[in-house]
Amino acid sequence: MKQVILFLCQGVEEYEASVFTDALGWTTTYGLEPIKLVTVGLRSKVKCAWNFTIEPECQLSEIDINDFDALAIPGGMSRAGFYEDAYDERLLSLIRNFDSQGKLIASVCVGALPIAKSGVLNGRNGTTYHLSEKRQAQMKEMGVNIIQQPIVIDKNIITSRSPSAAMDVAFAVVEKLTSATNLNRIKEGMGFIENDTK
Repeated sequence: MKQVILFLCQGVEEYEASVFTDALGWTTTYGLEPIKLVTVGLRSKVKCAWNFTIEPECQLSEIDINDFDALAIPGGMSRAGFYEDAYDERLLSLIRNFDSQGKLIASVCVGALPIAKSGVLNGRNGTTYHLSEKRQAQMKEMGVNIIQQPIVIDKNIITSRSPSAAMDVAFAVVEKLTSATNLNRIKEGMGFIENDTK
């Protein structure tokens, strides 16, 4: 069974995290090939962007990163402390490790910033929050070729520009780790596509 780290930074935006828990969760109940999702953080409790407090299942120091096939990084809000964890060297090192092995790394919105900060997107294509010139400028300064599209895939790295793309990023993770058939099965179960065979 494929396994995915959902990395929860302080100040994470709840919706951007929840799409991964939902889409990958559906693979375990309705899908043809299950994917295990493990929530991981740098602290025992994470205060989210909109005042939820959540508890990651594991601390980064408690897991064997070699057991995992993909890394998902939802974005968050700077006013809620997102970059305290997003730019932590422990996360940046994790990103570098996954990229060096060609493992899938997916982000939503400003979740792309730590990927860029790690250096793995230098000279590659990516995107981030399209309504923030500051964040796009930061990505460019980190050597990223900014593409103005909702989702940008450069080899093993998926970036996206806003919360509206979050579910499609989660669906891309499902498809890349398993198959289009598995993805269509869970999309049917979740009501994203209709099954006309009644």
